[in-house]
Amino acid sequence: MNTSTARIGYARVSTAHQNIDAQIAALRAAGCTMIRTETGSGSTLESRPELGTILTFIHPNETLVVTRIDRLARSLRDLQIIVEKIKEKGAHLVATEQPVDTSSATGKAFFDMLGVFAEFETNLRQERQAEGIAAAKLRGIYKGRSPKIDTQEIQSRLSNGQSPTKIAREMGVSRGTVYKVKSGKAEHEGNGENRPETEND
Repeated sequence: MNTSTARIGYARVSTAHQNIDAQIAALRAAGCTMIRTETGSGSTLESRPELGTILTFIHPNETLVVTRIDRLARSLRDLQIIVEKIKEKGAHLVATEQPVDTSSATGKAFFDMLGVFAEFETNLRQERQAEGIAAAKLRGIYKGRSPKIDTQEIQSRLSNGQSPTKIAREMGVSRGTVYKVKSGKAEHEGNGENRPETEND
């Protein structure tokens, strides 16, 4: 097992006009033996290949060091993913300007708090979505999702000899949709038609 206690620094600025030297100096002062730098907004993990390299190759007991958490992640979701990767590797995370050190007893609570914050964020998002739907319904503009077409059910009914008209009526789709399934041209998604035709086949 790798028992390295190396400290790996990560510094990031959003634009080339910003000075990254202060971060590098702070990381060196924190004992980092390797420092990787990036320039960019860091809006997604995929846009930070240097950070990705660190997370891929960091060893147990090694420490990823940043000056501040916002240099590492730009959203709570990103931070969750990054911290989970570090935890899985048996490594640690330290922020030199903030009370974050996951190798300490107090710092370990940081991992647990992330889960609490993430749940809080999810609940808020769901609550806002529900409020938005309720408001849309009051204004009469919410129509919900288009009905999902169960092509397998339609094919099964056709095989059993049911007419397209009867299938359309009972399943709440148009006869045109049934004929598309019959000819193998149906898309596996709703077409927005929820009122079946009722005339005879």
